[in-house]
Amino acid sequence: MTLFDPIEESAGAVAPPHDTVRVRMTVAYDGSGFRGFAANAGVTTVGGTLTEALERVLRHPVELTCAGRTDAGVHGWGQVVSFDARSERLELAEVQRSVNRLCGGTIVVRDVAVAAPDFDARFSARARVYRYTILNRPVGDPFLARTSWHLTAPLDLRVLRLGCDPFIGSHDFSSFCRAPKVAEGQAPASLVRRVLDARWDEVDDGLLRFQIEATAFCHQMVRSIVGTLVEAGSGRRIAGELTAVLRSGKRQAAGQLAPPHGLCLWEVRY
Repeated sequence: MTLFDPIEESAGAVAPPHDTVRVRMTVAYDGSGFRGFAANAGVTTVGGTLTEALERVLRHPVELTCAGRTDAGVHGWGQVVSFDARSERLELAEVQRSVNRLCGGTIVVRDVAVAAPDFDARFSARARVYRYTILNRPVGDPFLARTSWHLTAPLDLRVLRLGCDPFIGSHDFSSFCRAPKVAEGQAPASLVRRVLDARWDEVDDGLLRFQIEATAFCHQMVRSIVGTLVEAGSGRRIAGELTAVLRSGKRQAAGQLAPPHGLCLWEVRY
């Protein structure tokens, strides 16, 4: 599925020649209507839509690299992408305006700049910050429905905060990750990740925010952690159990998977 007319060779779409520059963009998006970030034929994705818009504006093919491949329904505020563009007559401000117009507001380029030639949105990143929002009130809020998990049963913020401590540091997060596919004859990838910070804040009455920063994340890691912490905060688990769950290495030992629409890739640090 494409949102734009395909670029024809007759219109001048060619692979970038040697006179190129590396471009870095910070992108925000509402993930509700997308099947994740990564381009995927036949479905609408953030990366696919953004690539189509860029190719339409730049008039040449674009190979997009992102800092984090968010899942279907997950949002982004500080997603970073990088790509090469022809330097001839490149007007970054006009590229930003044109791409934002084509994407219709669901994807927004917040800023754009020329980066160092060796900059890579994924591999140059030192850390990534995710936020998960929970609306913990008896009555929901339609203006937060797309970006927060509404829970009516009260959560104990003190327990939620205590539950964060076991995750700080370097650990094998197999208990909190979707197991990656392993090809026959290959060794499984390491699921050791280093968490730099994890905390809960009440940003408004009943509006809770979990923020976690790590050098890297594995698939569904944040949503698995949030789902398990919610079980502790609602009294279905004891916060002291979480260290044992982490050390078990078994996904079934952890809790439910929090829904994707409460999650946002907030910032990428370089």
